[in-house]
Amino acid sequence: MSERLITHLRHVDLAVPDYDRQLDFYTTMWGLTPETTDDGIAFLAAAGSPEQYSVRLRRAEEKRLDLISFGAANAADVDALAERLGRDGVPLVGEPGPLQTPGGGYGFRCFDIDGRTVEVSSDVAVRVHRKVEEGESIPVKLSHVVVNGPNPEATVAFYERHLGFALSDTLTSPHMGSVMWFLRTNRYHHSLAIARGPHVSLHHASFELRGLDEYMRGTGRLLRAGVEKVWGPGRHMAGNNTFSYFLDPHGNTVEYTTELEELDEDTWHPHLYDFSDPMVTDQWGTANPMSEFVAKRSFNDRDRGVFVAPPV
Repeated sequence: MSERLITHLRHVDLAVPDYDRQLDFYTTMWGLTPETTDDGIAFLAAAGSPEQYSVRLRRAEEKRLDLISFGAANAADVDALAERLGRDGVPLVGEPGPLQTPGGGYGFRCFDIDGRTVEVSSDVAVRVHRKVEEGESIPVKLSHVVVNGPNPEATVAFYERHLGFALSDTLTSPHMGSVMWFLRTNRYHHSLAIARGPHVSLHHASFELRGLDEYMRGTGRLLRAGVEKVWGPGRHMAGNNTFSYFLDPHGNTVEYTTELEELDEDTWHPHLYDFSDPMVTDQWGTANPMSEFVAKRSFNDRDRGVFVAPPV
Protein backbone atom coordinates (compact mmCIF):
# COMPACT_ATOMS: atom_id res chain seq x y z
CA MET A 1 0.00 0.00 0.00
CA SER A 2 1.22 3.50 -0.86
CA GLU A 3 1.59 6.26 1.69
CA ARG A 4 -1.89 7.56 2.49
CA LEU A 5 -2.42 11.05 1.10
CA ILE A 6 -6.22 10.91 0.73
CA THR A 7 -8.06 11.92 3.89
CA HIS A 8 -11.78 11.44 3.20
CA LEU A 9 -14.65 11.19 0.73
CA ARG A 10 -16.05 14.50 -0.54
CA HIS A 11 -18.85 13.95 -3.08
CA VAL A 12 -20.29 11.76 -5.83
CA ASP A 13 -21.30 13.32 -9.18
CA LEU A 14 -24.05 11.90 -11.38
CA ALA A 15 -25.12 12.67 -14.95
CA VAL A 16 -28.85 12.20 -15.54
CA PRO A 17 -31.18 12.63 -18.54
CA ASP A 18 -34.28 13.46 -16.46
CA TYR A 19 -32.59 16.20 -14.49
CA ASP A 20 -35.68 17.88 -13.04
CA ARG A 21 -37.07 14.60 -11.67
CA GLN A 22 -33.74 13.65 -10.11
CA LEU A 23 -33.30 17.10 -8.56
CA ASP A 24 -36.76 16.88 -7.01
CA PHE A 25 -36.03 13.41 -5.60
CA TYR A 26 -32.70 14.30 -3.99
CA THR A 27 -34.03 17.51 -2.43
CA THR A 28 -37.71 16.91 -1.63
CA MET A 29 -37.51 13.20 -0.83
CA TRP A 30 -33.90 12.33 0.06
CA GLY A 31 -33.26 15.46 2.11
CA LEU A 32 -30.31 17.24 0.48
CA THR A 33 -30.15 21.03 0.11
CA PRO A 34 -29.58 22.71 -3.27
CA GLU A 35 -26.68 24.96 -2.22
CA THR A 36 -25.90 26.11 -5.75
CA THR A 37 -27.92 25.47 -8.87
CA ASP A 38 -27.39 26.63 -12.43
CA ASP A 39 -29.20 25.64 -15.59
CA GLY A 40 -28.63 21.92 -15.89
CA ILE A 41 -26.29 21.49 -12.92
CA ALA A 42 -27.00 21.31 -9.19
CA PHE A 43 -24.73 21.05 -6.15
CA LEU A 44 -26.59 19.34 -3.29
CA ALA A 45 -25.32 19.60 0.28
CA ALA A 46 -25.90 17.43 3.34
CA ALA A 47 -26.99 19.54 6.32
CA GLY A 48 -24.34 18.30 8.76
CA SER A 49 -21.38 18.18 6.39
CA PRO A 50 -18.65 20.81 6.00
CA GLU A 51 -18.29 19.76 2.35
CA GLN A 52 -19.65 22.25 -0.17
CA TYR A 53 -21.80 19.48 -1.65
CA SER A 54 -22.28 15.73 -1.33
CA VAL A 55 -24.00 15.11 -4.68
CA ARG A 56 -23.67 16.93 -7.96
CA LEU A 57 -26.32 16.40 -10.60
CA ARG A 58 -25.67 17.29 -14.25
CA ARG A 59 -28.19 17.20 -17.10
CA ALA A 60 -26.89 14.90 -19.85
CA GLU A 61 -28.20 12.74 -22.68
CA GLU A 62 -26.86 9.56 -21.06
CA LYS A 63 -26.88 8.42 -17.45
CA ARG A 64 -23.38 7.98 -16.02
CA LEU A 65 -21.21 8.32 -12.94
CA ASP A 66 -19.34 11.57 -13.60
CA LEU A 67 -16.79 11.21 -10.81
CA ILE A 68 -16.00 10.36 -7.20
CA SER A 69 -14.19 13.07 -5.25
CA PHE A 70 -11.80 12.64 -2.32
CA GLY A 71 -10.04 15.13 -0.08
CA ALA A 72 -6.35 15.63 0.71
CA ALA A 73 -4.78 17.56 3.58
CA ASN A 74 -3.04 20.24 1.55
CA ALA A 75 -1.81 21.27 -1.90
CA ALA A 76 1.58 19.63 -1.35
CA ASP A 77 -0.13 16.26 -0.86
CA VAL A 78 -2.24 16.83 -3.99
CA ASP A 79 0.93 17.51 -5.99
CA ALA A 80 2.73 14.52 -4.47
CA LEU A 81 -0.14 12.19 -5.32
CA ALA A 82 -0.43 13.51 -8.88
CA GLU A 83 3.31 13.07 -9.35
CA ARG A 84 3.15 9.52 -8.00
CA LEU A 85 0.27 8.61 -10.30
CA GLY A 86 2.01 10.08 -13.33
CA ARG A 87 5.21 8.23 -12.49
CA ASP A 88 3.23 4.99 -12.26
CA GLY A 89 1.56 5.53 -15.61
CA VAL A 90 -1.91 6.34 -14.29
CA PRO A 91 -3.61 8.65 -16.84
CA LEU A 92 -4.32 12.12 -15.45
CA VAL A 93 -7.27 14.04 -16.88
CA GLY A 94 -5.42 17.26 -16.08
CA GLU A 95 -2.52 18.55 -14.03
CA PRO A 96 -3.17 19.93 -10.51
CA GLY A 97 -4.63 23.41 -10.47
CA PRO A 98 -7.41 25.66 -9.14
CA LEU A 99 -10.89 24.12 -9.10
CA GLN A 100 -13.81 25.97 -10.64
CA THR A 101 -16.50 24.27 -8.55
CA PRO A 102 -18.20 25.75 -5.43
CA GLY A 103 -15.70 26.34 -2.65
CA GLY A 104 -12.76 26.47 -5.05
CA GLY A 105 -9.71 24.58 -3.91
CA TYR A 106 -6.79 22.89 -5.61
CA GLY A 107 -6.88 19.47 -7.23
CA PHE A 108 -6.68 17.16 -10.20
CA ARG A 109 -8.59 14.32 -11.83
CA CYS A 110 -7.45 10.94 -13.06
CA PHE A 111 -8.92 7.70 -14.39
CA ASP A 112 -8.87 4.59 -12.26
CA ILE A 113 -8.14 1.21 -13.83
CA ASP A 114 -11.80 0.79 -14.89
CA GLY A 115 -12.04 4.26 -16.43
CA ARG A 116 -13.92 6.04 -13.64
CA THR A 117 -12.99 9.66 -13.09
CA VAL A 118 -11.52 10.28 -9.64
CA GLU A 119 -10.91 13.76 -8.25
CA VAL A 120 -8.54 14.62 -5.39
CA SER A 121 -8.56 18.10 -3.91
CA SER A 122 -7.48 20.25 -0.97
CA ASP A 123 -8.16 23.75 0.33
CA VAL A 124 -11.86 23.70 -0.56
CA ALA A 125 -13.70 26.31 1.50
CA VAL A 126 -15.59 24.87 4.45
CA ARG A 127 -19.33 25.12 4.04
CA VAL A 128 -21.41 26.66 6.82
CA HIS A 129 -23.11 23.58 8.24
CA ARG A 130 -25.05 22.73 11.37
CA LYS A 131 -25.78 20.01 13.86
CA VAL A 132 -28.62 17.80 12.64
CA GLU A 133 -31.17 17.77 15.44
CA GLU A 134 -32.94 14.87 17.09
CA GLY A 135 -35.74 13.51 14.88
CA GLU A 136 -34.43 15.07 11.64
CA SER A 137 -34.38 12.25 9.09
CA ILE A 138 -32.04 13.93 6.60
CA PRO A 139 -28.46 13.06 5.62
CA VAL A 140 -25.68 14.31 7.86
CA LYS A 141 -23.05 13.52 5.25
CA LEU A 142 -22.11 11.24 2.37
CA SER A 143 -20.89 8.04 4.06
CA HIS A 144 -19.45 5.88 1.28
CA VAL A 145 -19.64 4.94 -2.38
CA VAL A 146 -19.64 1.39 -3.79
CA VAL A 147 -18.80 0.59 -7.42
CA ASN A 148 -19.10 -2.51 -9.60
CA GLY A 149 -16.54 -4.02 -11.93
CA PRO A 150 -15.89 -7.29 -13.76
CA ASN A 151 -12.30 -7.55 -12.45
CA PRO A 152 -12.62 -6.26 -8.89
CA GLU A 153 -9.32 -7.76 -7.71
CA ALA A 154 -7.49 -5.42 -10.11
CA THR A 155 -9.60 -2.47 -9.02
CA VAL A 156 -8.86 -3.12 -5.34
CA ALA A 157 -5.15 -3.42 -6.12
CA PHE A 158 -5.28 -0.08 -7.97
CA TYR A 159 -6.79 1.79 -5.02
CA GLU A 160 -4.42 0.16 -2.54
CA ARG A 161 -1.26 0.70 -4.58
CA HIS A 162 -1.86 4.09 -6.15
CA LEU A 163 -4.24 5.90 -3.79
CA GLY A 164 -3.27 4.43 -0.42
CA PHE A 165 -6.56 2.80 0.55
CA ALA A 166 -6.49 0.00 3.13
CA LEU A 167 -8.58 -3.16 3.14
CA SER A 168 -11.00 -3.44 6.08
CA ASP A 169 -13.01 -6.59 5.27
CA THR A 170 -14.03 -8.84 2.39
CA LEU A 171 -17.33 -10.57 1.62
CA THR A 172 -17.01 -14.09 0.22
CA SER A 173 -19.24 -16.93 -0.88
CA PRO A 174 -18.59 -20.68 -1.12
CA HIS A 175 -19.95 -20.61 -4.69
CA MET A 176 -18.78 -17.22 -5.99
CA GLY A 177 -15.54 -16.55 -4.12
CA SER A 178 -14.84 -12.99 -3.05
CA VAL A 179 -17.57 -10.56 -4.06
CA MET A 180 -16.98 -7.25 -2.22
CA TRP A 181 -13.98 -5.47 -0.72
CA PHE A 182 -14.36 -2.65 1.82
CA LEU A 183 -11.63 0.00 1.60
CA ARG A 184 -10.88 2.81 4.02
CA THR A 185 -8.85 5.97 3.94
CA ASN A 186 -9.36 6.98 7.58
CA ARG A 187 -10.66 5.33 10.76
CA TYR A 188 -14.13 4.69 9.32
CA HIS A 189 -14.63 1.11 8.13
CA HIS A 190 -15.02 2.14 4.49
CA SER A 191 -15.48 5.17 2.31
CA LEU A 192 -15.22 3.08 -0.86
CA ALA A 193 -16.12 -0.52 -1.64
CA ILE A 194 -15.54 -2.56 -4.77
CA ALA A 195 -18.12 -5.17 -5.81
CA ARG A 196 -17.92 -7.93 -8.38
CA GLY A 197 -20.41 -7.12 -11.14
CA PRO A 198 -21.05 -7.81 -14.82
CA HIS A 199 -19.87 -4.36 -15.93
CA VAL A 200 -18.44 -1.08 -14.67
CA SER A 201 -21.18 0.88 -12.89
CA LEU A 202 -22.24 2.58 -9.68
CA HIS A 203 -23.40 0.01 -7.10
CA HIS A 204 -24.72 2.53 -4.55
CA ALA A 205 -24.06 5.79 -2.74
CA SER A 206 -24.70 5.81 1.01
CA PHE A 207 -25.69 8.68 3.30
CA GLU A 208 -25.19 8.83 7.06
CA LEU A 209 -28.12 9.83 9.24
CA ARG A 210 -27.92 11.17 12.81
CA GLY A 211 -28.84 7.95 14.62
CA LEU A 212 -31.07 4.89 14.65
CA ASP A 213 -34.30 6.81 15.19
CA GLU A 214 -33.58 9.26 12.38
CA TYR A 215 -32.50 6.38 10.11
CA MET A 216 -35.79 4.54 10.72
CA ARG A 217 -37.83 7.74 10.28
CA GLY A 218 -36.12 8.37 6.94
CA THR A 219 -36.65 4.78 5.84
CA GLY A 220 -40.32 5.01 6.75
CA ARG A 221 -40.78 8.33 4.95
CA LEU A 222 -39.53 6.85 1.68
CA LEU A 223 -41.62 3.70 2.09
CA ARG A 224 -44.78 5.73 2.71
CA ALA A 225 -44.02 7.83 -0.36
CA GLY A 226 -43.82 4.70 -2.53
CA VAL A 227 -40.11 4.95 -3.36
CA GLU A 228 -38.97 1.51 -4.52
CA LYS A 229 -37.07 -0.26 -1.76
CA VAL A 230 -34.32 -2.66 -2.82
CA TRP A 231 -33.20 -4.04 0.53
CA GLY A 232 -33.61 -3.32 4.26
CA PRO A 233 -34.00 -2.12 6.88
CA GLY A 234 -31.25 -4.17 8.52
CA ARG A 235 -27.73 -4.13 9.93
CA HIS A 236 -24.69 -5.48 8.12
CA MET A 237 -21.90 -7.34 9.88
CA ALA A 238 -19.04 -5.83 7.84
CA GLY A 239 -18.95 -2.24 9.05
CA ASN A 240 -21.73 -2.94 11.58
CA ASN A 241 -23.83 -0.24 9.90
CA THR A 242 -27.55 -0.14 9.28
CA PHE A 243 -28.91 -0.23 5.72
CA SER A 244 -31.99 0.71 3.76
CA TYR A 245 -31.49 0.73 -0.01
CA PHE A 246 -33.80 2.54 -2.43
CA LEU A 247 -33.81 3.37 -6.14
CA ASP A 248 -33.65 6.94 -7.35
CA PRO A 249 -35.72 7.85 -10.44
CA HIS A 250 -32.89 6.80 -12.78
CA GLY A 251 -32.32 3.42 -11.15
CA ASN A 252 -29.26 4.33 -9.10
CA THR A 253 -29.27 2.63 -5.70
CA VAL A 254 -28.98 5.02 -2.75
CA GLU A 255 -28.72 4.04 0.90
CA TYR A 256 -29.63 5.46 4.27
CA THR A 257 -27.23 4.23 6.95
CA THR A 258 -25.94 5.06 10.41
CA GLU A 259 -23.39 3.90 12.99
CA LEU A 260 -20.69 2.86 10.50
CA GLU A 261 -17.92 1.24 12.53
CA GLU A 262 -14.85 3.26 13.54
CA LEU A 263 -11.69 1.15 13.67
CA ASP A 264 -8.48 1.18 15.63
CA GLU A 265 -6.28 1.10 12.55
CA ASP A 266 -3.20 0.05 14.52
CA THR A 267 -4.79 -3.23 15.64
CA TRP A 268 -7.38 -3.96 12.95
CA HIS A 269 -7.11 -7.17 10.92
CA PRO A 270 -9.40 -7.70 7.89
CA HIS A 271 -12.08 -10.38 8.13
CA LEU A 272 -13.40 -12.77 5.50
CA TYR A 273 -17.18 -12.82 5.91
CA ASP A 274 -19.31 -15.50 4.24
CA PHE A 275 -22.27 -13.53 2.93
CA SER A 276 -24.32 -16.70 2.43
CA ASP A 277 -24.67 -16.59 6.26
CA PRO A 278 -27.83 -14.54 6.94
CA MET A 279 -26.17 -13.00 10.02
CA VAL A 280 -23.47 -11.50 7.81
CA THR A 281 -25.87 -9.76 5.46
CA ASP A 282 -28.32 -8.71 8.19
CA GLN A 283 -27.61 -9.16 11.91
CA TRP A 284 -31.14 -8.09 12.83
CA GLY A 285 -32.99 -10.42 10.47
CA THR A 286 -35.41 -7.62 9.57
CA ALA A 287 -34.48 -7.04 5.92
CA ASN A 288 -35.91 -8.91 2.96
CA PRO A 289 -33.54 -11.82 2.12
CA MET A 290 -30.63 -11.21 -0.22
CA SER A 291 -31.82 -12.45 -3.63
CA GLU A 292 -31.21 -12.18 -7.37
CA PHE A 293 -33.62 -9.24 -7.41
CA VAL A 294 -31.52 -7.34 -4.89
CA ALA A 295 -28.27 -8.19 -6.70
CA LYS A 296 -29.55 -7.18 -10.14
CA ARG A 297 -30.81 -3.83 -8.88
CA SER A 298 -27.34 -3.16 -7.50
CA PHE A 299 -25.66 -4.04 -10.83
CA ASN A 300 -27.17 -0.85 -12.29
CA ASP A 301 -26.80 0.09 -15.98
CA ARG A 302 -23.45 -0.18 -17.73
CA ASP A 303 -21.58 3.10 -17.21
CA ARG A 304 -21.19 4.88 -20.55
CA GLY A 305 -18.65 7.34 -19.19
CA VAL A 306 -15.57 5.19 -18.68
CA PHE A 307 -12.32 6.83 -19.78
CA VAL A 308 -14.31 9.93 -20.76
CA ALA A 309 -13.88 12.83 -18.35
CA PRO A 310 -17.06 14.76 -17.54
CA PRO A 311 -17.26 18.19 -19.21
CA VAL A 312 -17.62 19.96 -15.85
